[in-house]
Amino acid sequence: MNLITISRQTASLGDEIAGKLAKKLGIQIISRDYVINKWLPEVATDHELNMLKESSKFYKRKSSRGISFADFIENKLIEKAKKESLVILGLGSQVIFRNNPRAIHVKIVASKNRRIKRITKKYGLEEKQAKRTIKLSDRKHRRYVWRIYDKDWSEPTLYHLALNTDGLSVKEAVNMIIYLGDIKKDKQNALTTEAGKGKEIPKTQESLDFAHPSEKEFADILNMHNIEWEYEPTEFPLEWDAEGNITLGFRPDFYLTEYDTYLELTTMKRKYVTEKNKKKRLLEKNYPDVNIKIVYKKDFHSLVERFGVSNENEEAEQENNE
Repeated sequence: MNLITISRQTASLGDEIAGKLAKKLGIQIISRDYVINKWLPEVATDHELNMLKESSKFYKRKSSRGISFADFIENKLIEKAKKESLVILGLGSQVIFRNNPRAIHVKIVASKNRRIKRITKKYGLEEKQAKRTIKLSDRKHRRYVWRIYDKDWSEPTLYHLALNTDGLSVKEAVNMIIYLGDIKKDKQNALTTEAGKGKEIPKTQESLDFAHPSEKEFADILNMHNIEWEYEPTEFPLEWDAEGNITLGFRPDFYLTEYDTYLELTTMKRKYVTEKNKKKRLLEKNYPDVNIKIVYKKDFHSLVERFGVSNENEEAEQENNE
């Protein structure tokens, strides 16, 4: 099933794109007008409906069902999305379905000048009046999401795709959204098929591609003591250039989940030990809440000897160091 949320700036062609998309996919579009005319009369009086048309603050008020009007709408959207495909226009749907694996969140934007021209042409307004209309409309869009969900409408991570209609037609935008939907659907189908066959890729030691033989030996030691671990799960940015681009990172070898501690092995040449110690210091400086320990060569080999872990890769390790 399709679940597509459309958020848009005023006069960005977002409404037109949502309508065309729903028509082409043959699915229902849920807009604020639909909600006010079809759903809210179940829980709102005529006076309350008028207030809901005017004020985003009123959506926080309790309805006749004992929950806020915003919660009532959210519940209806979630229930309907479970049963059928939908295109949802606005309504904070990019936040409501933020973690829904089926959802595609799209933001439609356009330059201020292009939007002014569209507004003046549509309503016959003067440029000054069109600017005022856009300013008020955009403020209401932002205010609704902020008041109801405490989120910034413009936050990039709320969306999978942002389309600028300065250079895109409605048709082109619709086709791009459908294409993304097809890719996402294919991925979900593949995952469902694998799950149905009982094929899961286990994250076991055998399936890991260790960068160095010593890492596998160390994993054996951890397993011997039933210590839960993850291999290279996190890379910490350490240095940035003047433009803010990451220039140096550090991915410790192991993370001990029970002890909330990262471990880095240093069984190689001294110059590598020096580099790793530098990274450790930078990590501790930039992320003081992260626990990081260095396991030195002498410590590692004493562990190997103590616990009798197979050391058949020692010759290969020495060759790598030469």
